[in-house]
Amino acid sequence: MATDIRTGRKGQGGGPSMPGDELAQIHRMRLLVVDDVPTNLALLRAQLASGGFTNVTAAAGGHDALDALERSIGPDGRSSVDAVVLDIKMPDLDGYAVCRRMRGEPALADIPVVMVTGYDRWQEETIHAAYESGATDILFKPFRTAELINRVVTALRLKRERDLRRQRERELEAELAERRVMEARLQYLVGHDDLTGLANRRRLEQILEVASLNAQAAGRPLSLLYLDLDRFKLINDREGHGAGDRSLILVANALRKHAGPGTHLARISADEFALLLEGADRDSARRLAETIRAELESLRYESRGRRYPLSASIGVATMEGSVAGRGAELLAQADQACYSAKREGRNRVHVYAETDGALADMERDSRWGERLRRALEGESLVLAFQPVVRLRDHAVTHYEVLVRLREDDGTVVLPGEFLPAAERLGLMPELDRQVVRRTLELIARLPERLSGIGFNVNLSGHTLHDPAFVGSVREALGRSGVPGRRITFELTETAAIADPERAGETLGQLRALGCRVALDDFGSGFSTYTYLKRFPVDYLKIDGGFIQQLAWDSVDQALVRSIVEIARALEKETVAEFVGDEETLELVRSYGIHYAQGYHLGRPSPELPGAGEAGT
Repeated sequence: MATDIRTGRKGQGGGPSMPGDELAQIHRMRLLVVDDVPTNLALLRAQLASGGFTNVTAAAGGHDALDALERSIGPDGRSSVDAVVLDIKMPDLDGYAVCRRMRGEPALADIPVVMVTGYDRWQEETIHAAYESGATDILFKPFRTAELINRVVTALRLKRERDLRRQRERELEAELAERRVMEARLQYLVGHDDLTGLANRRRLEQILEVASLNAQAAGRPLSLLYLDLDRFKLINDREGHGAGDRSLILVANALRKHAGPGTHLARISADEFALLLEGADRDSARRLAETIRAELESLRYESRGRRYPLSASIGVATMEGSVAGRGAELLAQADQACYSAKREGRNRVHVYAETDGALADMERDSRWGERLRRALEGESLVLAFQPVVRLRDHAVTHYEVLVRLREDDGTVVLPGEFLPAAERLGLMPELDRQVVRRTLELIARLPERLSGIGFNVNLSGHTLHDPAFVGSVREALGRSGVPGRRITFELTETAAIADPERAGETLGQLRALGCRVALDDFGSGFSTYTYLKRFPVDYLKIDGGFIQQLAWDSVDQALVRSIVEIARALEKETVAEFVGDEETLELVRSYGIHYAQGYHLGRPSPELPGAGEAGT
């Protein structure tokens, strides 16, 4: 039988010093007191009550205690008991056995147990046995009330700490699970169209590269169908974007019937689809294209009593397995064939021929070639400057340098019209060198009050492979006397990952000159993340496609936040492009993005504030 604890001297109630709020919380915690002697139970409850504990439950033995603990476990698998004051010597089930069973039950394992027992000459063995069974503390009778209160308060504080730790663990687990779901969703959206669920253009380009290599290795053909819906804009304009989306889903579902093994279906732009056919030769690809064209022609989209016929112009391109080529070339050929189908009257199939792309390119290049050469030799290249704003203080710290072409009649031509021809004609390295030279000459003429302003110069992928480019930059810096830190070279993500080793080498050499480097259009492909640790870049310019609809597109918001986190982990500064309104500006600022540019902050201009007309 247990020793009667009434022989102990009753001291003053109380507990260890702690803030009042914490002590009040501890007083509200639930205690279970276990003893087989009724007078002992009554005295323990009285002692605890004198210390401020009122939420006390009693159990008259070991089995009774386990039953009470079992009932305390709620639907969430947690016990409402916060600590147990447990007598050791009980006839039905002693305190050691009760404690061991508690430690074997997950819902009870974290509950502190303060064991109490009568003093005897085997005190050391009792202490050892108590801790071996899982006790948190042990008290020998007789004991004072203050000593009991101190031990119980300590045990309850331990329970609170364990509960807080467990709660934080559960929160972290939930956060991790949610993050994994979000990352999986983001990864999916990077390669898929959210509306139709089909692969997007980025994913198609990745599949194309692998498929083209496999086709060459196996000596098999590879064909691509490029579909452009005819008059899709009519549905969008008359019925709204919702109706346009539903018509796209209708077309996507019709195309899915043809996406079997060895085929890959993608939506590659607003109203364009592509179907990649592994192992299909030109004739079988053309026959399938005719079948799809006829099926789409028979479709009708109905909205508000109006019926709209659907049709598509389809381009077909085939790469023979024995002929070397890249997936990007096949895509360009199919695109050119689709353009020819539209030009021939729409709702038809056109199979790519070598003359299709060549003639079109030759026509464009013949118009631009001589004009570009004259511009490089003369003064008709015009520089324009768009401000880049530091968000923490709204100061303009940089300007992006943009190039224009001034015609003889004074008309200014934007780069989208002449840069493709410059790339095909191999003129980009010379054009980039001239922009660098002109920019450095401008910086050298700027007044002292603008000495802190930097300038961002765009580089083409072709310039990366120009062995003389870095040397020309070194020479221009020396001649102008401008420190390299005032120039930031921008390279698009696409150009960087096309040849990551060469990009890394050239960018590293430019940084060695004191220049800085920005990776432009960042986020357009998650594959860049693999190389980002190795790229010597200072800034990440987030792809403007993610920024333009940021204010109302939750997917873009999640993607941008993800990019900012990655940049922060890699200690890169971030720039948001295409900021078009105040709401978007406030969002990018709240995400912790460092800089922003866009029409809302300033349009490109040939004039720099305080420097006159600088770009001529």
